[in-house]
Amino acid sequence: MLKTFYPDQTSVSAYDIPYEELYERGIRALIFDIDNTLTEHGKPATERAIALMERLKNIGFRVCLLSNNKEERVKMFNEKIRVDYIYKAGKPGRGGYERAMEKMGSTKETTVFVGDQLFTDVWGAKRTGIESWLVEPIDLHEEIQIVLKRYLEKPILYFYRKEKQKNETR
Repeated sequence: MLKTFYPDQTSVSAYDIPYEELYERGIRALIFDIDNTLTEHGKPATERAIALMERLKNIGFRVCLLSNNKEERVKMFNEKIRVDYIYKAGKPGRGGYERAMEKMGSTKETTVFVGDQLFTDVWGAKRTGIESWLVEPIDLHEEIQIVLKRYLEKPILYFYRKEKQKNETR
């Protein structure tokens, strides 16, 4: 049952993922969570986020932001990066992920999702059949409901890492 929430891959940061390798593998579309994945909660796009989006566009990726936030939040973040976005996405429901793929003209096989939470981001991607990358949160000072989710994520991540380590030693 815990495997339902296991990410396909992990990275310290959305900025450290080997995007060129993903492109070589045939991935053509990337869906990103915003808060604590690309920037701190509620903050505008940083220079680092802007540079990453330009890099991804130059590689040839289509990009879509997928957020459970209201439109004003997502629109503000997207102001300088100018990619597709979906607000009030209803993660972990499949609908937002499917709409993102539709906007980008991609399929489950050519799309990767990047986010910082197991119970919304990763689980939603897995339910949709999309490869998921879990990244560490940018800011550890979070709202109480997210702090509670992080507490619940800990045992799942423990068993995920234990299984991953076991598989790597084989």
